Amino acid sequence: MSLTIFGTSRSRAFRVLWMATELGLEFEHEPLPWQSCRNDARYLLINPSGTIPAISDSGFVLAESLAINLYLAQKAGMLWPPDPKDQAKVLQWTLWVTTSLESAYTQWASHTYWLPESARDAAQANSAAAEMRGPLDRLELALSESGWLVGTSFSAADLNVASVIGFVSRFEREKRPHVADWIDRCKARPAYRKASTLP
Repeated sequence: MSLTIFGTSRSRAFRVLWMATELGLEFEHEPLPWQSCRNDARYLLINPSGTIPAISDSGFVLAESLAINLYLAQKAGMLWPPDPKDQAKVLQWTLWVTTSLESAYTQWASHTYWLPESARDAAQANSAAAEMRGPLDRLELALSESGWLVGTSFSAADLNVASVIGFVSRFEREKRPHVADWIDRCKARPAYRKASTLP
């Protein structure tokens, strides 16, 4: 497989870099910055939407980080459960994190950690925090029943959800010990650490 991953690790491309590293795939990495990818004429020929990440897998081009991760896991036959019901759960958790949590989480993390202090808005952070509590309570319940989201081992479901909400380990940690422990275990994985060092 001739795989190229486009996008800096300081963007949503990190999700794909982590997955490819977990799977032990060989890949080329073009660390395009998210700030300029929409103006990169060569990249627009690959992904006309101008968003990162995208991959080219022997000429097959795919965008959207979580869709890429599902494709890579399924193709590799790793981190992808064999049971169709468990596969559906991987899809469920992947869709859940994007629809139920990502928007509020991004707002909270931006106004708590990512933006310069002068640009942070406490009211926006507090509003986002209120939206996050219900979904995170749902996640806490699921993880209290099993250490992982699908089955008894780390899967694409864990990687996709954890890669979206990595800073959630700092949010009301004492109230959701299973979430805190789970995210710590995800981020302690060698592949996560290796992907974190990429440009």
